[in-house]
Amino acid sequence: MSINLKAKPFCLTDEQIQWVQATLASMSEEEKVGQLFCPISFSANEGYLQHEMLRFHIGGLLFKTAPSGEVRNALHFCQTHSRIPLLCAANLEFGSTGFLEDGTMFGQQMAIGATGNPENAYRMGYVSTKEAAAAGCNFAFAPVTDPDLNWRNPIVNVRSYGSDPAKVLAMCKAYKRAADENNVAVSVKHFPGDGVDEVDQHLLVSINSLSCEEWERIYGTIYRGMIEDGAMSFMVGHIDQPAWRHRLNPDLPQGTVPATQSRELMTGLLRGHLGFNGLIITDATPMVGYNCSMKHADAVPTTIAAGADMFLFNKDLAEDYEYMMDGIRRGLLTWQRVDEAVTRILAMKAALGLWNKAAEEIIPPESAMECIGCELHHQWARECAGDAITLVKDTQKALPLNPQKTRRLLLEVLGGCPSEKQIAEYMRGKLEQEGFEVTVYEPEDFATYQFGVKPFTEKYDAVLYLGNVENASNKTTNRINWFTFWGHGNNVPWFVHEVPTVFASLGNPYHLVDVPMIQTYINCYSNNRETLDALTEKLMGRDTFRGVSPVDPFCGKEWLTY
Repeated sequence: MSINLKAKPFCLTDEQIQWVQATLASMSEEEKVGQLFCPISFSANEGYLQHEMLRFHIGGLLFKTAPSGEVRNALHFCQTHSRIPLLCAANLEFGSTGFLEDGTMFGQQMAIGATGNPENAYRMGYVSTKEAAAAGCNFAFAPVTDPDLNWRNPIVNVRSYGSDPAKVLAMCKAYKRAADENNVAVSVKHFPGDGVDEVDQHLLVSINSLSCEEWERIYGTIYRGMIEDGAMSFMVGHIDQPAWRHRLNPDLPQGTVPATQSRELMTGLLRGHLGFNGLIITDATPMVGYNCSMKHADAVPTTIAAGADMFLFNKDLAEDYEYMMDGIRRGLLTWQRVDEAVTRILAMKAALGLWNKAAEEIIPPESAMECIGCELHHQWARECAGDAITLVKDTQKALPLNPQKTRRLLLEVLGGCPSEKQIAEYMRGKLEQEGFEVTVYEPEDFATYQFGVKPFTEKYDAVLYLGNVENASNKTTNRINWFTFWGHGNNVPWFVHEVPTVFASLGNPYHLVDVPMIQTYINCYSNNRETLDALTEKLMGRDTFRGVSPVDPFCGKEWLTY
């Protein structure tokens, strides 16, 4: 085993290296295997944490999204009851709300990309990691470094900073700079690169079908930049990269293999070709993309044998722990490889300063949580939203809206997502304050509609659509689904030549492909209140549209520009 712990990304001192070596030497076989796991905890109950999590000597933990006080107390208990400090992880892609219910939702990555300003990426990283660290987090599953290359992809979308690899890299480095200031390690994700095909690895293996040369130009540029910048961790997805697998091992049979089970991609491409010396963690292993390539009992040890250092989440922790042990007994995984993995896990803990702190000192004092949801963080979010919102087209010259001309407004929030009613009520209140008479579309009223043109135009002067198709896992598409019957009803936009019609997307920036008949189209990228406030200012003409789309909102279809 040869790991240079003095080199990037760990840059350990002699004293820290001595701690890593002494700690490894002191560990039992059971403790070593336990360090490989980073499960998710769904409960703050101390008995559950002690007997369902900590008894396996886990190396890390991700706690479910909960109020900040509950999260802090749970992580404090875990750190004080662990012999070896824990990596406490959180999804911090767009703020701290993936970790803390009362945290700040800063804005989606594509909103940052639309501003064109890496300072906004820095601010997002700062808000995300500052608030999360106050509750005990030291490991961010962010930034997302995937460029958005396929408008049909249902999972990358607004989680990406855009399609330009150089701009994506600049934003990701700015995020990392902020995380470093808050002593939170980042995890570059999702190697070997999501966003090329149109599927979601939660449901099947995603394929990065680029040639080695194309991959090097796009993804290689980003990964090399983040490695050079000292990123401590890479998250490997259940994504295949056939061109590189077969270049590195021409004797491989045909077939699909997720990178999380591929020695060629983790050890050959990431460690060997790119020279990454840090910690490799898998994406969540309950995903179908992980489990559909081989038996789970074989996949668990194979993942570590192939080059991963840490195993994220579990079908069942006790079962996966036994599968790992059994894999060692069966020769699928060697103790030498386990020691290599645990060395990197310990090295990352040392690099974060966890090695020489008392357990009680690892979690910040309660006073640190004053930053969570603070006014400064929301002010930064407001400024970012104002710079991000993009006017894609207004060929009918419907903007600004004027309650004197179009007083009776039909407001339709599309998407069927949990936030739909909350957004509808918030925007109705804002528009009514502007002087509009607002009717919120309700699908259940369909049976009472009169389907002619005059009943519609006699009731409404204009229509405002808010596309609220939230980016989420386990979806095969994030397109619009209409509530209509042969074009009847007032949901599908049959009326664009009858009254002024405006569409503002709060998520997916590619909705124009589904509403090409609407001639006034806006991309907002996020659905937090700061974005809704900024959208209102722009609709009313009190603020300008300054965002520049970081992707092609016309999806390569020239007729959408008309």
